[in-house]
Amino acid sequence: MKIAVLLSGGVDSSVALRLLKDRGHDVTAFYLKIWLQDEFSFLGDCPWEEDLQFAHAVCNQSNVPLETINMQNEYWDSVVSYTISEVKEGRTPNPDMFCNRLIKFGQFINKIDNSFEKVASGHYAKIEYDNDKYLLKTSPDPIKDQTYFLAYLTQKQLSRALFPIGIYNKKQIREFAKNYNLPNMIRKDSQGICFLGKIKFNDFIKHHLGEVEGDIIDIDNNKIMGKHKGYYYFTIGQRSGLKLGGGPWYVVKKDVEKNIIYISKENLGIRARSEFKVGKFNWITDEKPLDGKYLVKIRHGENFYNCELIFEDDNAIVKLDKEDRGIAPGQFAVFYKGDICLGASVILE
Repeated sequence: MKIAVLLSGGVDSSVALRLLKDRGHDVTAFYLKIWLQDEFSFLGDCPWEEDLQFAHAVCNQSNVPLETINMQNEYWDSVVSYTISEVKEGRTPNPDMFCNRLIKFGQFINKIDNSFEKVASGHYAKIEYDNDKYLLKTSPDPIKDQTYFLAYLTQKQLSRALFPIGIYNKKQIREFAKNYNLPNMIRKDSQGICFLGKIKFNDFIKHHLGEVEGDIIDIDNNKIMGKHKGYYYFTIGQRSGLKLGGGPWYVVKKDVEKNIIYISKENLGIRARSEFKVGKFNWITDEKPLDGKYLVKIRHGENFYNCELIFEDDNAIVKLDKEDRGIAPGQFAVFYKGDICLGASVILE
């Protein structure tokens, strides 16, 4: 097949590229230029130059053509503006979810030649075709599995997508990189939000929303414990970055209008909860599941909860089998039946 490979400069996408080439496919690598030079000029030198250098090195070694696609405006309109808006409203955004749906497997396809049959990436996930439906299934590596971030994809997008490393775990991918002697074989995995690269999220928020001093209040006795620089720097369940003694302290509530952060370290069981409302669903097979028992993730990682899903008009209630202290509006709840990812929803309250 003729395949477009999304190459980030990291190990995972580089191994995906080599695996496809070894299988005899006609591959072309694409590096997505998503940063805004003016937007991040306050940082000095471009923090993505190293990524692009590694992408070039991998392609030169593999004798694979590399094209750079400019998607700065698309990223701003689809991902960055959403992130800023959600943070300003006091919610917890997940830009990677929209990066995959709207950019990597969305508008990018409109930028390339129609002759490319598939778009491949270095995601840890599997796609299976069964009963005229494309299924998104979990990777054998529970820690690296990325179905959570892919749960907003559609049938049409899955029909075009390819995840060559989805059947392997991270240790095996590192071995592939070593055997291929890839230029980036010892490079560390990237962390953080897709479009920020090495930029700290708080630096990005400060650039857009500035700093507005507010109170940090102990919710158990209404005592002012300190000051913060803006409610939008904090999320529910957060325990780092408060810079307070006598902890550990947890962020348990935010008052957006008054710019107050409420914290607690005692009676945390009261703050934890096992029930929340979700909406804005995306069901991958286009089939809404029935009320019933499922697995759910409320953040990326290896941990699932058993849950009961109860639909109410356009929304639904999720009842977990255990309490969680970090349930925050704006986060995504992703549902599973066994190893099949059914789809995603947004936590409303």
